[in-house]
Parts: sequence; C-alpha cells; structure tokens
Amino acid sequence: MTPTTESPRRPPTSPEPIPPLREGDRLSSAEFLRRYEAMPEVNKAELIEGVVYMPSPVCHADHGAPHFDLITIAGVYRAWTPGVDGGDNSTIRLDLGNVPQPDVFLRLLAEYGGQSRITHDGYVESAPEWVGEVSASSASYDLHAKLAAYQRNNVREYVVVRAPDKELDWFLLRGGHYDRMSPTAEGGYQSKAFPGLWIDAAALFRRDMVRALEVVQLGITSQEHAEFVSKLELRRSI
Repeated sequence: MTPTTESPRRPPTSPEPIPPLREGDRLSSAEFLRRYEAMPEVNKAELIEGVVYMPSPVCHADHGAPHFDLITIAGVYRAWTPGVDGGDNSTIRLDLGNVPQPDVFLRLLAEYGGQSRITHDGYVESAPEWVGEVSASSASYDLHAKLAAYQRNNVREYVVVRAPDKELDWFLLRGGHYDRMSPTAEGGYQSKAFPGLWIDAAALFRRDMVRALEVVQLGITSQEHAEFVSKLELRRSI
C-alpha cells in the first residue's frame, strides 16, 4: 500500500486590519462607517460628498455654548409637538457619498409622514426635515459642500449658526434649491417645515435663554402650531 502524504497545514489567516479614517480620504458611505465604527476613540467624523472630514476640537464660546442653546430650543419644540423626533450629533446615512453628523436635527417620524427612518442598527437613514449646524465662519464646509449635500437630499430647512460672526443663515428648500429666508420684523425666524418653531437669533447670540424660550413658547402656542399638530394627528390615524 502506498502511504499517503498529508498536505502541510497552513497557519490560519488573520483578518485584514481595518484602515483608520483620515482627513481627506475619499470613501463610500459603507466603507466610511466600517472604519468609523472601528475607531471608538474618534468623537466626530463626517463623510460629505465622498470626502472624510474630521473636525478639530472646538471652543466653548464659538461652538459649545450656542450648540447647547440650539439643542435646548429644538428639544422644547419637540416636547410639545407629537410625531417629532430629534438628535444631537447623530450619524445620518444620507446617501452613498454623505454620512453627516449634524449638531442638531428634527425629523418627523415615518408614521407621521416623515421622510427618514431608523435602520435595524440604529442609524437615521435619509434626510431629516430640519438640520442645524454651528459653524465658525462662512468659509466652513457647512455652507458649501454640506449645504449642497443637504439640498440634494431634500433637507427641507437648513440652519447655520455662525457664532463668531453673530449671523444666522436659514435656508428653505423650494423647487429643489435653497432660498435664504429673511428674518421677521422682530429679527426672528419662523420655520415652515415645523410650524411654531420660532427662533430669536439675537437672543441666541447673546445667550439670553429666557427671551429665547419666551419666543419658543409663543411659537408652540400659536395657531399655526395648533393646526400643524392637528394635521400630524390626522396622518397618524390614517
């Protein structure tokens, strides 16, 4: 009998290491999320128009403080408006080349007619109706590449708070393009996507939250907000 010769055992192959995210990389949304999820030490990274952005640490005066106050305003509105969800720095699967992590957003739940949904792994997929960003200046990618991505993906309203400049840019989607909204005679802004969401820009910039929340209360007790809530309840019952 001819003895058989066993093939030498090959050592098991280890999985390929996942490359780290790097500023300026061009990736698909799936590859971006694969690398991002493998880097739990990274607090914020975004994919905008296929390019990776990893913002530097931010200071309190120009970002942390106005960010906190904008979230407070959005949170109060959400509390009084059924069918509305919101988030702070949540990663959003917008499209194949865009995975932003906006400072704050508001969205209608799908059962109330919203255009986004929560995926099985907990991400927001598709565009929220309203997005807010706190930006250092008009030169920021918030007002260029990110604006184009939000416009194309049907974010109905996009708000950029430029704290150092004490300027607020509020964009409303009309016919597939953003128009810059003008403030009211009192210097405030009133949302069209979320009726009753009223923001006093001057109060926001001077951090006068008593006044800012007074204006929010005026909005959520307005007739337009009551009509919006009635419409949402009708959608929910269908």
